[in-house]
Amino acid sequence: MKFTFAPKIFVLACFLLVCSNLSAQNDPLLAEDTVAQKEWVDSTYNAMSLKEKIGQLLMISVSSESGKAYIEKAKKQISEEYIGGVIFSKGGPVRQAKLTNEFQELSRTSLLIGMDAEWGLAMRLDSTFALPWNMTLGAIQDNNLIEEAGAAISRHSKRLGVHINFAPVVDINTNPNNPIIGNRSFGENKINVAEKSLAFMRGMHRVGTLSSAKHFPGHGDTDTDSHKTLPTIPFSKERLDSLELYPYYPLITHGLSSVMVAHLNVPSLQENPNTPSSLSKAVITDLLKEKMNFEGLIFTDALNMKGLTNNAEPGDAELRAFLAGNDVLLMPEKVEVASEVLINAYKNNIISPGRLAHSVKKILKAKYKVGLHQQQSIQENFIFEELNSVRDKVLLEELFENALTLIKNNRAVLPVKDIADTRIAYVNFGDDDGSTFLNELKRYAHIDWVSATHLNDLQKKLEEYDLVILGYHKSNSSPWGSYKFSSGELHWINQIAIENKTVLSLFSSPYALRELRGISELEGILVNYQNHPVAQKKAAQLIFGAVEARGKLPVSIGNNFPEGTGYQTRNIDRLAYGLPESVGLNSYKLNRIDSIITEAIDKEMTPGAQILIARKGKIVYNKNFGYHTYDKQIPVSDTSVYDLASLTKILATLPLIMEQEEERIVSFDSKLGEMMPVFQNSNKANIRLQDMLMHYARLKSWIPFHINTIDRKTRLPSKDYFQKTPSAEFNTKVANEMYLRNDMKDTIISIIRDSDLERRLDYKYSDLPFYILKYYLEGYYGQTLHNLTQEKIYKPLGATHTGYIPASRFPLEQIVPTEIDKLWRRQLIHGVVHDQGAALQGGIGGHAGLFSTATDVAKIMHVYLNNGVYGGKRYLKEETISKFNTCYYCEKNVRRGVGFDKPQLGSSGPTCNCLSMESFGHSGFTGTFAWADPEEEIVYVFLSNRTFPDSTNRKLIREDVRSRIQEVIYESIDF
Repeated sequence: MKFTFAPKIFVLACFLLVCSNLSAQNDPLLAEDTVAQKEWVDSTYNAMSLKEKIGQLLMISVSSESGKAYIEKAKKQISEEYIGGVIFSKGGPVRQAKLTNEFQELSRTSLLIGMDAEWGLAMRLDSTFALPWNMTLGAIQDNNLIEEAGAAISRHSKRLGVHINFAPVVDINTNPNNPIIGNRSFGENKINVAEKSLAFMRGMHRVGTLSSAKHFPGHGDTDTDSHKTLPTIPFSKERLDSLELYPYYPLITHGLSSVMVAHLNVPSLQENPNTPSSLSKAVITDLLKEKMNFEGLIFTDALNMKGLTNNAEPGDAELRAFLAGNDVLLMPEKVEVASEVLINAYKNNIISPGRLAHSVKKILKAKYKVGLHQQQSIQENFIFEELNSVRDKVLLEELFENALTLIKNNRAVLPVKDIADTRIAYVNFGDDDGSTFLNELKRYAHIDWVSATHLNDLQKKLEEYDLVILGYHKSNSSPWGSYKFSSGELHWINQIAIENKTVLSLFSSPYALRELRGISELEGILVNYQNHPVAQKKAAQLIFGAVEARGKLPVSIGNNFPEGTGYQTRNIDRLAYGLPESVGLNSYKLNRIDSIITEAIDKEMTPGAQILIARKGKIVYNKNFGYHTYDKQIPVSDTSVYDLASLTKILATLPLIMEQEEERIVSFDSKLGEMMPVFQNSNKANIRLQDMLMHYARLKSWIPFHINTIDRKTRLPSKDYFQKTPSAEFNTKVANEMYLRNDMKDTIISIIRDSDLERRLDYKYSDLPFYILKYYLEGYYGQTLHNLTQEKIYKPLGATHTGYIPASRFPLEQIVPTEIDKLWRRQLIHGVVHDQGAALQGGIGGHAGLFSTATDVAKIMHVYLNNGVYGGKRYLKEETISKFNTCYYCEKNVRRGVGFDKPQLGSSGPTCNCLSMESFGHSGFTGTFAWADPEEEIVYVFLSNRTFPDSTNRKLIREDVRSRIQEVIYESIDF
């Protein structure tokens, strides 16, 4: 008997278990410990008076910025009307936290705290974080990012003691003229809206806050605002079920916590005309609860909205809403009246005990699920820091970057590849600031901001340019703000596009494009959705190929651009910009760099500095410290131009030699006598190129060429060599009022040729190889090193602040001085090269003379790190870089590569001794340093003028500041 009966019992048990699990899945308010939850709910409910039970149905609105009288009224309602919940509105996070703690102390049953935080707490609160609006998120193709957005907002909500966020908005915005939804919607495609809403909800639930889909049964196809009137949804049941209701089904299946019912007139769903859906039993009970099998909480939309108050009186509205099937009556106009009406309805059997218990117990279940069965108190310290974390900022960058939508790209105008010969203008439209966009564009190329009062004048100015980038900037302060072009702007944009190669970058709703004439004339259209600073930065990076276009339009723009339009572009290996955490670095640890350099400036190791760190193709630390000089008149900025000193070797001369080596013009075995006839029959004729570049060729470390130009009696620059004004014979500028005799250039190479070699073959760092190679390259190409590097390297790279002779290109206020020279030039060295030998060559040396910014230096170092490619252009072959970045004589205690410096072989050297032997770079006498590490994909640039006002100041070197900063970088690697 037992043997045959047991399987039946087993099958029955399994069936009951499955049914139980299905039931649990259908009830989104069940906690994991269902037994304990039920005991708490039942005992709490049974201990309540009727007034307390009625109070649980009411959720009042409180603003933390309100006055004392308003707050006292709310406290009274909590303590005397036994309010079940509070929805917070405007204010600040600390004030709200304090109020929440006070309110929870007053309440006999813990309050359910809610907020409208669709794109973050910033929807209501100052000093809090805002993520992109839903329309922006709707363009993103990776729904994992949408889930992370939901999770981030829920982390913030939970930190502030908020249990339910009235999100996501699941309205399908099929009406472009919708005045209240618009940017709050994920778009017009029901599948996209459903997928985005589900992902957002998953993120919310993962963190432990309650979700609320709104605005049921669908507010996306209205042209009126339910805050002001009662909109009508004139569609059939079939249309509503197939479109407006579509997102609710998957959300309910996957555990949607609650639904907010809108104040809408939906004739096809109800018998009585002009009955707000929030008061309709047919909509709430018959459709939502019974047909759609929803068991979560049901909230009315705010009961003080005109869409409802025009159709029902206070008290009556709350009663009708409750009888229709709502559980929570949100923001009743008159709390005391509503409570009294509901109590009387219960006493008069209009509300049954079962109906009241049904809703109150659902509310209590929700409270238990979010932990309100236990006392909660919000920690009021560090709220701002925790609501504005680096983690959130990294996510914000990812979201905006992934949303960028390129909807037109004629002839692949984007990304802009050739910047060497392309003159680019930026013209701004709209009523908001576009300076962030312009400044980010300028990181990649020379961009002119062109403006004019009259169209004809603007068109005349734009004739000089090959590409015009239009930025349309509308306020990012609210998703409800105006997004439309003015009639004048529409005309101007059309005319500009007709006459110029034009790209429009739209920092506004895509709907703005519906009225744009002459779309066919535009070469490119980039939709960025919001005028957020991050969107502006990412748009500029996309335009120049540092990031890719991945987004797709979430709504249609007339017939030209249907929903889903979006061209993908590829990254063309230009440096992007972002946060350290986006590439596995820890920004809090990197902040120690600030302390190190601040101390260095305070101790007068250098007046100022630029410090840059890039990793994995992204600049993540780019800061300026101090001033150009100790008088603190000009602060260091991104465009402050520094004398690079010996960085010139690897940023100017070496890449040209590397190019010649891969073109087989020279080889490592090339000898000086073969390369330059002047060295034939000299003691240097047989020196190999490789040995010379590795400082293993017995060359003198340095020859003080300038000494011979000093008058031995007066100790002043000799009149035989210099005069104060330029002339045909004296036209090489060394400093202000100091022009050198022309034949000195030939004298330098003769002195090098005739100089003795060191007796022993040993490693000895020397400038002389790069003196020699400067003359070689200029002779071979028939051009100055200045022109060669500009045309071959800096212009194509967009290294607009890099080059020789900076005073010919930049105002002196932008150039950082290097020294007050008291021995030779007897003046402030400002706008001319510090190195005496380079000065004797008119500022153009192979070993020194280059000026630049940290950003530009990083671009050149990234070419090396990225196997010779930058901006879609190959500068060098991968094998060439590897060949020059090899320590061939390590066994001879020579750490150098071929031209590059390498990490020390022992305990002391140029680096922190904490990085890969594959790394390489160089340092400079003026206090500069540039280093690249292929293993960790890191570029580190340090520029300073430690030589000011006196080059004998070696504090920066003695305190090992550059290496200490490098050590911090490597200690900051998290992954």
